[in-house]
Amino acid sequence: MGFIVKLLITAAAAMAAAYILPGVTIDNLITALILALVLAVLNAIVKPVLVFLTIPVTILTLGIFLLVINAIIILLADYLVAGFDTSGFFAALLFSLVLAIIESILDLIF
Repeated sequence: MGFIVKLLITAAAAMAAAYILPGVTIDNLITALILALVLAVLNAIVKPVLVFLTIPVTILTLGIFLLVINAIIILLADYLVAGFDTSGFFAALLFSLVLAIIESILDLIF
């Protein structure tokens, strides 16, 4: 039950972030739910591999490189989900930041 609630929160946060940011579009709620599921899978499988491979860079940048990894995950989701579109790397970076902030606020509420 907790996983479904987390997916719904992520989908709502993605819709809100796409509404706020000009370079990101999500077609409808179903696309947002698919995006939330794809992001969950990518964060579970791809992100740990990327973090492990970039440990030296992450240490040198004091963890700020993790934002780049989050943007890469968003760009991968853009490639995989048909109704989700980002206009470039910086839009994906901003989307990941706004998504994390909105998701944190919604997690506190629910």
